[in-house]
Amino acid sequence: MARIAYILLAHKDPDGIIAQAARLTATGDAVAIHFDGRAATAGFTRIRAALAGNPAVAFAPRVKCGWGEWSLVKATLGAIETALAAFPDASHVYMLSGDCMPIKSAAHSHAVLDAESADYIEAEDFFTSGWIRTGLKEERLIYRHYLNERRHKALFYRMLDWQKRLGLRRKIPDDLQMMIGSQWWCLRRATAEAVLAFCRARPDVIRFFRTTWIPDETFFQTLVRHLVPEAEIRSRTLTFLLFTDYGMPVTFYNDHYDLLVSQNHLFARKISPDATELKARLGALYCDAAARFAISDEGRPLFAFLTGRGRVGRRFAPRFWEACSTIGRGRELMLVACRKRHVGKRLAERVRQASNLPALDYIFDEEAANLPDLGGIQSTVGKRTRHRRALMRMLFDYYGTNRLLVCLDPAGIELMRDFVADRCTTRILEIDCAFSDAFLAGHACRTGLAAPETPAEVLKSLLCTLRHDIRFESDRMRDANFPTFLRIDEAAGLEENAIPLAAFLDVPVAQARALLGADLFED
Repeated sequence: MARIAYILLAHKDPDGIIAQAARLTATGDAVAIHFDGRAATAGFTRIRAALAGNPAVAFAPRVKCGWGEWSLVKATLGAIETALAAFPDASHVYMLSGDCMPIKSAAHSHAVLDAESADYIEAEDFFTSGWIRTGLKEERLIYRHYLNERRHKALFYRMLDWQKRLGLRRKIPDDLQMMIGSQWWCLRRATAEAVLAFCRARPDVIRFFRTTWIPDETFFQTLVRHLVPEAEIRSRTLTFLLFTDYGMPVTFYNDHYDLLVSQNHLFARKISPDATELKARLGALYCDAAARFAISDEGRPLFAFLTGRGRVGRRFAPRFWEACSTIGRGRELMLVACRKRHVGKRLAERVRQASNLPALDYIFDEEAANLPDLGGIQSTVGKRTRHRRALMRMLFDYYGTNRLLVCLDPAGIELMRDFVADRCTTRILEIDCAFSDAFLAGHACRTGLAAPETPAEVLKSLLCTLRHDIRFESDRMRDANFPTFLRIDEAAGLEENAIPLAAFLDVPVAQARALLGADLFED
């Protein structure tokens, strides 16, 4: 069975480190602690004294560490050497920080590692993966960095500028493919030993990484890919962590327990120092050999939805594509905005059957929109959206009509605004539907925001957010003051809805009544 030697890198909270080490070793695993050389000696002394009687705890040589510096890699290498020497029966080396907490039981973690012989380390191509969101990219490698950007910001960028001006680019080691990924990994013992052996045999590589920027995201990732067959690497981290758009790690609090334990990871980072209840619950969970876990793994898409919701007007400035083009004066574009797409499509189908008016289904929301060949502009949702006015103009021409109906998701407010601003006449009809919890839960699963195993408390919070989101979109359309904006409502009666639909389609009320029927809103 797997025995894990945890590499615990810490620089604060001695009491938390003591509790973490006691917790991790209570189930048979071991811990090698590196306490930052810049931290107060008194804290380190307290840690050593509290854990002195624990044979499953070892202490690595202290290194003064700085964010983004080689010192972090040096400290990690020292901790690996300490762990391998102190715990000869350890089968894996797992990198943790003082802010990490287990989100599975020790028994579950051992079972995951026993299931297959593999290294878990996120390792993606440095130059093509797009892993770096902001800031320096290739400059991390091809120039030398002797100063810390956080402590000497002006000098850091001045030295970088000088190297660029003087053409002092350096060569990346020929036999290494540079990789990048999270610094929180889990390696088999043999892999860790191979990394240490490589370091002893290749001082040239060590010299190179000593002056790279943020080497803890590239050093182990590159070496493991170089030393281990690809089939034995799982390019993912077993530690659940999220980052904001600004590259800052997300912090978890007491109310995140259900979300965390349902993720397909073994640990989570970062746990707030104030989340004492969460820490207590997770600590007890780690020692519970009988615990069973329903893995839903919706954390990342859920976080992206709740924090991003990158709709124009909520976070980003408006972007109008082809601002100078036009659909054409004398043409009438009819937009049906409905979140329940089957309802919008049902109305469009009835319009197609009852008249010669072309009616298109969600062409800006679904790839499979059954559009005619228009020279490639229709091939993807992205192209259709970027060239929306040109697409509409070509569709009017293709169908030989001056009237065209298109279904839209209510989130497409900028499409509506752009079309309203055109020389054509644009009418908008909102179909306001009722949304049961069951429908919203199904929608969340279909879109990847949740899974059948998502904990009830997490799902309840998500459904509340979805309802607010739907209401926000409806209010935003009403507040836009579109020249022709009409609404039909599932809560209203057939006669009441027939009047705005007749005005929207410019047909008699009796025909509008027939189009609505008694089953338009049925799920």
